[in-house]
Amino acid sequence: MTSNTSKKPFDFLLFMTVLILLCLGTIMVFSAGAPHANNKMNDTYYFIKKQLLYLPVALFALFVTMNIDYRKLGKWSPVFLIGSIVLLALVPVIGTAHNGAQRWIDLKVTEFQPSEIAKLAVILFFSYSLSKNKNKLNSFFTGLLPYLLILAVFGGLLLLEPHLSGTIIIFGVACVILFAAGAKIWHFSLLSIPAIAGLIALVIFSPYRRDRLVSFLNPFADKSGDGYQVVQSLYAIGSGGLFGRGLGKSMQKFLYIPEPYNDFIFSILAEELGFIGVLAVLLLFLVFIWRGVKIAINAPDAFGSLVAIGITSLIAIQVIINIAVVTSSMPVTGMPLPLFSYGGTSLVFLMSGIGILLNISRYSNYDRI
Repeated sequence: MTSNTSKKPFDFLLFMTVLILLCLGTIMVFSAGAPHANNKMNDTYYFIKKQLLYLPVALFALFVTMNIDYRKLGKWSPVFLIGSIVLLALVPVIGTAHNGAQRWIDLKVTEFQPSEIAKLAVILFFSYSLSKNKNKLNSFFTGLLPYLLILAVFGGLLLLEPHLSGTIIIFGVACVILFAAGAKIWHFSLLSIPAIAGLIALVIFSPYRRDRLVSFLNPFADKSGDGYQVVQSLYAIGSGGLFGRGLGKSMQKFLYIPEPYNDFIFSILAEELGFIGVLAVLLLFLVFIWRGVKIAINAPDAFGSLVAIGITSLIAIQVIINIAVVTSSMPVTGMPLPLFSYGGTSLVFLMSGIGILLNISRYSNYDRI
């Protein structure tokens, strides 16, 4: 095991990429949210003030986790996992609802989504457990099945809220970790059959999901109903052109796109900064993924490698799905854009995860440029 004396500098390129994305995201929260804040809260600065309150907390979380030996977190991962399950179980009992979904617990001073804790808990527990036995996943029933049962518990609790996007993220990240740890491809192939059947059932027996699928196939057929958000998003992206309308000059954020500072913030970014701005942001996310994979490959142990790939995939999956949704490449689901979408507590937990990734980089042996 690598000792503390062998610490190296953290990955500066990854660190700077995160800070640039965070700065751009904060600017876009203000730009995209100002009209809605003025109309609904009678305060143009409502969303940016709340986001700026959480920003130092998120940076503090980043620096704390960046300087705590990540290996210590592995021993606590079962506690994190059980704690996140308990919190998710409490949501239907004491949780608060917004826009028809009961996903938050009110702490009086703030609200938070237990699903944000669950994401990190699953990454840490799966990585720690799988790193203890490299051949664990050779068997389906004694190896892979226990992890699938854990995922079933999380999936059931999240779908009660309902929180389909959170379920997709956790399942997606868990599958990446399992695959990286040595899960058999044919096991995943067999599992795809009941998984697809379950997804179809979720759509068929849920009217609002069924309506979303129908509107996805042709959003312009009901552009004032279920296809409204996607149509307005496409208008925003299309009108951005090559260089955009200019920062702060979006038209679709003026009460056309509902909550443009959240899941559809990428549409406003495309409208204001154009193709060039979108390309720059995507390149920054690609740099993040590149450095994350590099850290995972060069991590000093299996636990660090699996955690690094888990946190990297957490960002990558959310970026891919968010952009797919706003460009009408997949049905609408509430997927935030990491480091951009409005949300204080989600930002804090996301930065905590990035801090863990940077900490792993301090023990990894690779070129820092």
